[in-house]
Amino acid sequence: MIVERMANTISELKKAGLSVLLSEQNIHFAELECDRAYVLEKGQVQWQGAMGQLASDTATQRALLTM
Repeated sequence: MIVERMANTISELKKAGLSVLLSEQNIHFAELECDRAYVLEKGQVQWQGAMGQLASDTATQRALLTM
């Protein structure tokens, strides 16, 4: 319920023309709300691009997002 409220609030802010910086570990939630993605490791950008690109690129996900 809280996640749903958060998603609705983020959507409303985006519709109002505001930018939102979201730090999120759940790629499925991020895919619903984000236009762009940045993957950081130890403070350095390791990947950047369209959220849809990251969401569909399983090789990049395996290389950068798994423990």
